[in-house]
Amino acid sequence: MEKKVYLYSTCLGSALMGRTIMNTVWLLKQAGFEVIYKKNQTCCGQPSYNSGYFQESKKVALYNADLFDKNYPVLVPSGSCAGMMMHDYLELFDENDKDFQKIKNFSNRVFELGEFLDKYLKIDDLGNPIKVTWHGNCHALRVAKSVSFSKSLIKKLKNVELITLPYEEECCGFGGTFSVKEPEVSNAMVLEKIKHIKETECKYIIIGDGGCMMNIDGALKRNKIDIKVIHLYDFLAKRMKGEVI
Repeated sequence: MEKKVYLYSTCLGSALMGRTIMNTVWLLKQAGFEVIYKKNQTCCGQPSYNSGYFQESKKVALYNADLFDKNYPVLVPSGSCAGMMMHDYLELFDENDKDFQKIKNFSNRVFELGEFLDKYLKIDDLGNPIKVTWHGNCHALRVAKSVSFSKSLIKKLKNVELITLPYEEECCGFGGTFSVKEPEVSNAMVLEKIKHIKETECKYIIIGDGGCMMNIDGALKRNKIDIKVIHLYDFLAKRMKGEVI
């Protein structure tokens, strides 16, 4: 296997989570990979796809397939975007479409980052003993099917105790445009999620998706609850570097 990979940083990663993306690069280098970052990468197309703009979403899919054109794995630090690129792109193109094979070949090269790191990254935990809980986003669970790899990475940290979150598989209420279209329902869902987080008595919740992170972190802060939200790949990097969480 050639030791080169593409990193797809996602919209939230590029705009709001630069440190997380840098930690992602560090983790991949620790695993022995050369990271190729395309500066002209753009959205995966999920917002338009979920809103029914299928022709516009097809253009985005083709743009990404052409941009990440070499036969390297495309690694995505988000189950939501990974699920879109791995699965939903194929729903946009009929098998008789002239571009179907191109999209299929591209989608077959896309991985949620956790799956890749679980296979290739040697983890040394240099942090102090700590208890954490985990929230897996809906697309990671049901579309990208990457949650098991993410939790496996956490369990490899010898000084970390992973406490199961009650009703772990329930949505946090973000859902992309859902939180905008149905704010009352979304708020009720995130408050229910927070209730379950508090039941674990953990001071840290690990999340592998930027949208869920913003939603849960915002609700915790609005309600003045002292629980820290941290991205999975920030958490892994800090534990391996021996940094304070």
